[in-house]
Amino acid sequence: MHDLDGLGYRDKTIVVTGGSSGMGEATAKLLGEMGAKVHIVDIQEPSIPCESFHQCDLSDFDQVRATAEALKSIAPVHFMFPCAGLPPHIKGPLYCMTVNYIGTRLFVEEMLPTMEDGAGIAIISSDAGMGWQGNLELNMQLLAISDPDEAKAWCEADMEARVRDGYTSSKELLITWVAQAAVELGNQRRIRLNCTGPCPTRTAFMDEQEKVLPDGFLEAWPYPSLGRMSTAVEQAWPLILLNSPLNAAVTGTFLYTDQGFAPGVFTGAISGAFMGGAADG
Repeated sequence: MHDLDGLGYRDKTIVVTGGSSGMGEATAKLLGEMGAKVHIVDIQEPSIPCESFHQCDLSDFDQVRATAEALKSIAPVHFMFPCAGLPPHIKGPLYCMTVNYIGTRLFVEEMLPTMEDGAGIAIISSDAGMGWQGNLELNMQLLAISDPDEAKAWCEADMEARVRDGYTSSKELLITWVAQAAVELGNQRRIRLNCTGPCPTRTAFMDEQEKVLPDGFLEAWPYPSLGRMSTAVEQAWPLILLNSPLNAAVTGTFLYTDQGFAPGVFTGAISGAFMGGAADG
């Protein structure tokens, strides 16, 4: 049991998507150990203790709405951790985009009536989205579409330009959406909205990514702070700390949790040449 009452999670009601594996599972487990009441939403059943489990495929918008409706029974929700995500080669770039961004955004927006004013939402993005500002004009077009079916149709109209690999684009969109939506959520209800940008992390997700990455890619990745790939727990802690009410002045932010990779690339301390055309996870 983690004696961290000062973080503000004890006895609070929390929803974690993707809480059955990887960083989401690590986040749910740590929160449970801190005395939170954790409810997990995932496509597969969790193996860790939780208050309730709701099976949901974020690519199925009717399921997303039904799950959010079912979760009204636990209101008010004090914190949410949207951690669900997948790589593009599982079911293709469009499915990846649909789950990682469109379905995730829909779930958050459908859950807002169930959330307490002053609540916190912390999403897992990726440092794959580190170029989000360079694609801001295009991504803002999709951000302006709130209806998920219309958003998906917009993507399908020009897959090459709008979806690309599905992963990088979806992570850019999460960052952009967080930056924009946090202002209105804060002004209207004092709800904070933030996201993290992990580097390669040893999870089942990365095991899948490794199958399609070039040989030696992950070994060549620079890991300045740890000297190795991070673990799910090491990524869960900054997400939990970011969402804590102690960070009341922090919203709309994209927190790099990538061992210094993106800042190193931006300043030239790290060469990104080794990445080639490969996508980060």
